[in-house]
Amino acid sequence: MITLYTWGTPNGRKISIALEELGLPYEVRTIDITHAQQFTPEFLALNPNHKIPVLVDFDGPDGAPITLSESGAILLYLAEKTGRLLPAAARARYAALQWLMFQMGGIGPMLGQAHHFLRFAPDVIPYAVERYSKEAARLYGVLETRLTDCDWLAGDEYSIADIATFPWIARHDWQGIDLGRYLAVKRWYDAIADRPAVRRGMEVPR
Repeated sequence: MITLYTWGTPNGRKISIALEELGLPYEVRTIDITHAQQFTPEFLALNPNHKIPVLVDFDGPDGAPITLSESGAILLYLAEKTGRLLPAAARARYAALQWLMFQMGGIGPMLGQAHHFLRFAPDVIPYAVERYSKEAARLYGVLETRLTDCDWLAGDEYSIADIATFPWIARHDWQGIDLGRYLAVKRWYDAIADRPAVRRGMEVPR
């Protein structure tokens, strides 16, 4: 059995989508970050960085439990555990890892800042709003270039790179982005949104 400690954020939903796509049985432990549950001693014992998601697999690589944080690492673990959602061919595999790292290093951090300064900051800071709005548009442009030439971020194969990126693009309205301006991204987004496992994963935690 796998236990997923999560909340309804893009990073949390990456893992619930992957678990649904892989058909792995799991239970959900809700960590309400709006009420600081990520700072409890119990959660600290799982992740000293106080961040969701955390995955505990009681059937780890050597048959013993393993606890993992960092959503990118969890996606890699699940892909390697099952032999799915990560291309076997070397070039496609490295493409998937490249675009996974792009999400982890660019899409997540920068769009997260856009969320904060556009929606949650107590005061409007024009410099921050302009900076992160421009960066959000730039990142969408990078995705548009890639997806104009490829069906999926890794190329011809749906992978953990797509799963990692999708929940962030699902909040395009939070970022002030008109998805209709990025036709290749919208085509990709709609194809993923139509997947039953993705719809289930986006509803976790219920």
